[in-house]
Amino acid sequence: MRLKLLLPKVEPEVYQEPVGCPCPGCQGRRFHLRQTVHKPLRDTLLDKVEARRYGCLRCGRTFRVYPIGVSEDQTSQRLQGLAVLLYIMGLSYGAVSLVLEALGHPLGKTAVYEAVQAAGERVPGLRRQAVGVEQVLALGADLTSVKCQGKWLTVGVSVDAIEGMALTVDILENGEAETLKRWVEEVAEVVGAQVLVSDDADGFKQAADASGLRHQVCKAHVLRNTEAWVGQMRPRLEKDEDGSLAVIGVSGGQAVADVDELLRLVRKREPGPEVEEQLAQIHQRYLSAPSPRELGQEQASLAYRLRLFSLDRWNLWRRLTFYRHWRGEDDITLDGTNNACERAIGWWVKERYRTMRGYKRPQSVLNVSRLIAWAGNHLNSAGADLSQVVI
Repeated sequence: MRLKLLLPKVEPEVYQEPVGCPCPGCQGRRFHLRQTVHKPLRDTLLDKVEARRYGCLRCGRTFRVYPIGVSEDQTSQRLQGLAVLLYIMGLSYGAVSLVLEALGHPLGKTAVYEAVQAAGERVPGLRRQAVGVEQVLALGADLTSVKCQGKWLTVGVSVDAIEGMALTVDILENGEAETLKRWVEEVAEVVGAQVLVSDDADGFKQAADASGLRHQVCKAHVLRNTEAWVGQMRPRLEKDEDGSLAVIGVSGGQAVADVDELLRLVRKREPGPEVEEQLAQIHQRYLSAPSPRELGQEQASLAYRLRLFSLDRWNLWRRLTFYRHWRGEDDITLDGTNNACERAIGWWVKERYRTMRGYKRPQSVLNVSRLIAWAGNHLNSAGADLSQVVI
C-alpha cells in the first residue's frame, strides 16, 4: 500500500475577497477594508501573517479574512495537514505530537486528535458524489468488525468491484439480512449499480434479490468452503460412519464420487444447463435423507448434510458463474472475486486498526476509516489533497 498525500499550502500574500456578509440574515455584498492586523500563527514556516478586517456596508458588522491556508484557528492548515499525514502513516496521536515537537513545530496530542477527527468528518461519506464517477456498474460489499469501548461494531465497506475504489464505510446495526438489504439498496441506488459482488453469506444473497441486483458470489470463498467441507467429510462418507447412506441406498463410494465431482465442478465453474442438470442429479440422490427433526435427533446425519450441501451448490451455481458471461459497458468484465472489497477492508480499515487497543467513539471509526479510504482512492492520481478536508 502506497498513499500519496499533498499538504495544504499557506500563501500569506493571497486572499480570497469576500463575496457575502457572514452575518446571519444579512445579504450585504459590498465591504470596506478597515485595517490589517498581525495574526500569530503556528506553522512549519511562518510565525505570523496579516489578517484583513472588513466592514459590511449594509449591516456595519466587521469580520476578518485570512490568507490562503489560514483560518481563525491559531494553527495553519499546513501544520494540521502534516499532523493528519503522520497519523494516516500509522503514528498514534501522541507519537505525532512528539514528532512535530522534535521538528520544532509543537502541536499537542489533543490538537492532533481534533485535526484528524475534523478531517475525517469532512470526507462526505464516500458516495458517488465524493469520488467523482458517473456510475458504478458492479458494487462490491463486505463486512468486518472493530472494537469500540469494549464492544464489537459491524462495519460495512462497499467498493467499485471493477476499479477497486472505496465507496462507503458505514457502521451497521448488525449483519442480519434485513440490515444488509437496507444498506445495499441505499448504496446501489446512489451509485447506480447493476451487479452486487459479495461473499457466500446468505444475507447478501437476500439483499441482492430484494434490490433487484444481479449477483456474483466470490469464487474464492466458495472454493475454499467447498474444499474445506469435502476435506472434512470425505473420510466419514467413505466409511458411511453413521450408516445413514445405506438407509437411502447409497454406498460410501458413491458419496465420495459425488463430493469429488462437486469439488471438480466448483473448481471449473462452467456455466450452462448441462452442469446445473448434473448438480440436480447429485442432489436428487440424497433427497430422501430425513432431517434430524424427522428422526428425533439433534445432529444431522451424513446423508442429510450431503443433501443440504449439494442443494446449496446447485442453488448457488448461477451466482457463482455469473462473471463468465456478464459484460458491462465497453466490454467491462468481472474477475469473479470480491478481492477489491477485501483489499479495501485490509488497507483502509484493518491496517490502521491493528495498531490500536480499540476506538473510543463509533464516530471515530467512521472518521479514521473514511479518511484513509478517501486518501487511498487517490493512489492512481497526483495524490490526495489534504486541503480538501483540512480547513
